[in-house]
Amino acid sequence: MANTDTYITEYPVMEHFYTLQGEGMHSGRASYFIRLGGCDVGCVWCDVKDSWDADKHPKMTVDEIVMAAMQHSARLAVITGGEPAMYNLSALCDALHAAGFTVHIETSGAYPIVGDIDWVTLSPKKFKAPVQEALDKADELKVVVYHKSDFAWAEEHAAKVPDTCKLYLQPEWSKKDNITPMVIDYILAHPQWELSLQTHKYINIP
Repeated sequence: MANTDTYITEYPVMEHFYTLQGEGMHSGRASYFIRLGGCDVGCVWCDVKDSWDADKHPKMTVDEIVMAAMQHSARLAVITGGEPAMYNLSALCDALHAAGFTVHIETSGAYPIVGDIDWVTLSPKKFKAPVQEALDKADELKVVVYHKSDFAWAEEHAAKVPDTCKLYLQPEWSKKDNITPMVIDYILAHPQWELSLQTHKYINIP
């Protein structure tokens, strides 16, 4: 159970690494990823199921996380998971900002986002509906398309985010050969949407 009201200065970290952002609006940018452990959304096609159990992963202090991030050239940090919004991220965001980082989050929107985030990528999941408070903060709505019924579901959520929010459709990786042509056709007919691909998987980087 999340407790975003509690101010914390250490987090369960599954992994942290320097790579290129692979998806969405900021695809191709050098980024330092901080993957927090803990998730109760439970997507059947999740590719990081090892992140679900927070107790499996060591806790790192905010100072340890920021020091690791500062060993690399880029000053863009991406907090992901798991479901990072399960935690109060204020301490981590403030420390990253103080070190000169821009801070992004990748979230399902299942919980309110607590912390000073510069860019919110919201990827809603059918298994646990996003809360409106998270939808209101979305800079980027990225809907993973697993079945053709997901297009109507994507439009449902597009109506709940700000008008300035970027809209992306992303083929689910394991079904990309069948789904990608459907996504392309849909975007051609509905050009308010754009295509997001998991480019990091195509070029085999983290």
